[in-house]
Amino acid sequence: MNNGKKEQRRKLELWQQRLEKNRLAYDSVNAKFDEREALFKGRRDTTPCTDGDSKKSAYHVRNIVSELIESQVDANIPSPKVTPRRKEDEKLAKIIEDMLRDELDRLPFETMNDIMERTVPIQGGSLFLLEWDNSLRTHTTIGELSVSVIHPKQIVPQDGIYTSVDDMDYIILKLPQTKEMIHRRYQVDVSGEEEEPEIKGTENSAPAQGIVTQYSAYYRNEKGGIGLFSWVNDTVLEDLTDYQCRRLRRCSQCGAVEPLSGETLPLPSKDGTHPFEVRNSVFWEADFDGKQEYAPQAATKQGAGQRCPYCGGTRFIERNEEYEEVWLPKSSIHGVWIPGATKQEAETNLGEEHYPATDAVWEPTRIPYYKPDIYPVILQKSVSVFGQLLGDSDVDKIIDQQNTSNRLATKILDKLLKAGSFATLPADASIRTDSEDMKYIRLENAADKAMISVFDMEGNVEQDLVMYNQIYEEARNIIGITDSYQGRRDTTATSGKAKEFSAAQAAGRLESKRIMKNAAYARLFEVMFKFKLAYADEPRMVTSRNLNGDLQYDAFDRYDFLQQDENGEWYWNDQFLFSCDTSASLASNRETMWQETRLNLQQGAFGDPASLDTLILFWTKMAQLHYPCAEETKRYLQEKLNEQKQMAAISGNLPPYPEATTQERSRGI
Repeated sequence: MNNGKKEQRRKLELWQQRLEKNRLAYDSVNAKFDEREALFKGRRDTTPCTDGDSKKSAYHVRNIVSELIESQVDANIPSPKVTPRRKEDEKLAKIIEDMLRDELDRLPFETMNDIMERTVPIQGGSLFLLEWDNSLRTHTTIGELSVSVIHPKQIVPQDGIYTSVDDMDYIILKLPQTKEMIHRRYQVDVSGEEEEPEIKGTENSAPAQGIVTQYSAYYRNEKGGIGLFSWVNDTVLEDLTDYQCRRLRRCSQCGAVEPLSGETLPLPSKDGTHPFEVRNSVFWEADFDGKQEYAPQAATKQGAGQRCPYCGGTRFIERNEEYEEVWLPKSSIHGVWIPGATKQEAETNLGEEHYPATDAVWEPTRIPYYKPDIYPVILQKSVSVFGQLLGDSDVDKIIDQQNTSNRLATKILDKLLKAGSFATLPADASIRTDSEDMKYIRLENAADKAMISVFDMEGNVEQDLVMYNQIYEEARNIIGITDSYQGRRDTTATSGKAKEFSAAQAAGRLESKRIMKNAAYARLFEVMFKFKLAYADEPRMVTSRNLNGDLQYDAFDRYDFLQQDENGEWYWNDQFLFSCDTSASLASNRETMWQETRLNLQQGAFGDPASLDTLILFWTKMAQLHYPCAEETKRYLQEKLNEQKQMAAISGNLPPYPEATTQERSRGI
């Protein structure tokens, strides 16, 4: 026990040293995060623009940073596209796509995308953290995917690795957690220093009560898998050298798996034996043919006082599992057959004479558990830059323009607000200054009247305004934003096609950012699939729509991806390519799709526009695009077409009741 505590203490000191060393190297990047956020929110402090100029606070801020970043916000969430490497896996690829779309609907991706669309251009990048939450359970399923957004100030990357997270030996996350949550999840009482103020944001930098910083280090173990070491201050929370492997709690006496709360187990058979006897931690079957009838029995609650339902033991040990043992044959949703246990003849020695004998041993089918062996941290960059883990920040590009704009705005306001009218009077004259309309001035003589005059002092801001607008145009040109892209009036484009071309050119300059976003989501889709393949033991229902727009229901069953090679070895088929459907943004724009569909009708793509069959096809497409009252219009045209067929049948041009079967016509239907 002492050796175990010493080893754990050694690991804690090692990770604390790595944290401190890499945090010092990351400080140069970390120092810019709050400044960029302040500029996006409209910081008033300015720096001198010329020699001898002093630092001032701006009276009025035209927030160029916020305006140009908001102009790039894309609310569309990339749609998954899965390509199989083999033709026979096309149906599986379709199921993966449907599963991923359902996960995009279930998880709050609208909120996460909204955060990422601002954090990525401000800071140059942001991250997704993907986890499998085993506490999310339903009546029929255990565990669900959990995705969260990680700000770049909440990471401490390995120094010297700038290509990607996957190339690192380790990456450390700094996550603020409540003490109660730490206690509930890890059964550890955490008390100590409060969380680091900088990981919460600039608005609430004071330490919060009851909050601590949890450090989670994901690293590559000796076998290339993913390990996890987590701690708070000097308290270790988790030490998992193979974080993504399966871990089961088994009875230390017989090796049986600890039952879950509410799990049903078979009662002993009539002769007193169990359906699977336990011998040397290997299950043997007493009546595999199922001749005995067993009534369900609820297992005792998992936790303190739990007893093994097979041997009565009370001590359970958690251990890594390489293989899943299948005792009873079963098949997946789409027909993958998995055989159960088979009898194996084993020689035994009985008594002192060592007479050889045989005993039938049931050996289960052993299926290797799937391990993703992939970092659950996915980085989304803005624009890739050599030598930087995060991409290029838009704020850094236009920080000078924002500062100069603030100084010019302050100067323009000073000129305008300090300007006014001045009057000259004789030294001994007096003037009434009340609110009455009629004013009078007492003068000593008529010569004093010539000394009365009014001078208007105007602030000339013409050159200032020219420079002010020039600075704004510089900032837009640096980022690549045009009038058409912002939806503003563009005098250079005189026709609709010209405006579309201008907008397309502006979008082309920002295409790199879209590609990086799609690349991050493609990686996220791959990790989501692999986590489902590893941990979703039960089939999960997925939905899709057919050509008629009707809902179709299918299931994602991880055993559908289980295959055998020529030697009978079981393996998991994860050979799929993940990308983003580039047409998804157009498909999600219903108004544009309505216009495209109407254009196809007018150009005869569906057939003769005057034909009822063509119109029915057209309104079927419009109904799929959720056009208002499209279903009613389609139904009316269908009834009209049926009436025409009936009239044609009566006139003898068509056989009567062309749509009825022979049996229906015999009954007069």
